[in-house]
Amino acid sequence: MALKQLSLSLQFGALKDAARHRAALPRHSVARWIRHALASDAEITVRIVDAEEGQALNRDYRQKDYATNVLTFDYTQEPVVTADLVLCAPVVAQEAKENRKTLQAHYAHLLVHGTLHAQGWDHESSEQDAEAMEAREAEILAGLGVSNPYI
Repeated sequence: MALKQLSLSLQFGALKDAARHRAALPRHSVARWIRHALASDAEITVRIVDAEEGQALNRDYRQKDYATNVLTFDYTQEPVVTADLVLCAPVVAQEAKENRKTLQAHYAHLLVHGTLHAQGWDHESSEQDAEAMEAREAEILAGLGVSNPYI
């Protein structure tokens, strides 16, 4: 399968541990992870934020008043996928630690997860959809050399 074209903007907000997160997210790796999850060409912005910005976005757009690991703002799916993926650095770091994963592996998983959301995949609509999305994520991650995050 040929990899899709990707226009990528990688942004870092004000972070306390910015060097650690930047080191886990080299641009070429971020692009590779996202491209492997794409079914069509895309224009995607990835923004890494602190807990305050993450909580504000989750509250304002999802009416959930806490910072979450990844938010996907999908705008179009055809002919080009356009989306913003917002990842909350302190949440991602805490989850990686709790799950005994590297920070980079957890970022790879969440970027694949968010990219699938941007293309219409949904794990909250039904158990069957959740299982299908998790299986697709595991397949993509295996191709990237990242272990299955669901086992």
